[in-house]
Amino acid sequence: MEGLSITKLLVVGALIVLLFGTKKLRSLGGDLGAAIKGFKKSMNDDSAPAQQTQADDAARIADRKE
Repeated sequence: MEGLSITKLLVVGALIVLLFGTKKLRSLGGDLGAAIKGFKKSMNDDSAPAQQTQADDAARIADRKE
């Protein structure tokens, strides 16, 4: 048992296609892609206000020192 070879991966892939069908896999792939895209977008939206808050905090600290 050396691990996963290309032939083993091809057999597993063929079995998955036979079990689920190409239409089901295509829709599943599209749904997964949309979910990942939405997740990345929400992560970027959340980080922008956090960076702005950190910049505001740094400006307030600099004003206090002066």
